[in-house]
Amino acid sequence: MAHKGDANRIMIALNGHEMDEETVRMACRMAPKRSGVKIYAVHVLEVNRSLPLGAIIESQVERGEDILAKAEQLVGEFELDCETELVQARDTGPAILGEAEEWKADLIVMGLPYKRRFGEFNLGKTVPYVLKFAACQVILFREHLET
Repeated sequence: MAHKGDANRIMIALNGHEMDEETVRMACRMAPKRSGVKIYAVHVLEVNRSLPLGAIIESQVERGEDILAKAEQLVGEFELDCETELVQARDTGPAILGEAEEWKADLIVMGLPYKRRFGEFNLGKTVPYVLKFAACQVILFREHLET
C-alpha cells in the first residue's frame, strides 16, 4: 500500500458518462511524477439477472471497449502506464471493489454524474457501496451542476 497519500496504483472506475474524460485526466494529474505509477481503467457491464452472467451483449461490449480505448489514449498523453479491463457483473459496486482488491489499488477514482431522483440529488447504489467497503482511498469527482 502507498504511504502518506502517495498512490502508485490508481484505479479509475469509468461509467460511460461524458465526464469520464475529465475523471481520467484528474486521476493522471494526481499520479506522482516518478516511474512505476500504474493506472488501471475499469468499466463494468451490469448483466440483468434474467440473463446468464456470461451473456454477451454486443452493443454494450463495443461501447465498453470504446470507453476503455479512449481512457487508455488519454492516460498515454500523460506518459503513464495503463491497463484496462471490461468486467461483466450483476452489480457494479462489488465488481469495482473486486477489481481494486485483485489489482491491489492504492486509490480508486470515480466520476459521479449529478443525478436527481424524486427531485433530490442521488448518489445511486454504486458510490455508497464503494465508499462503505473500499479497502483503499476513494476520490469522487462530481459533475458540475448547471444552475
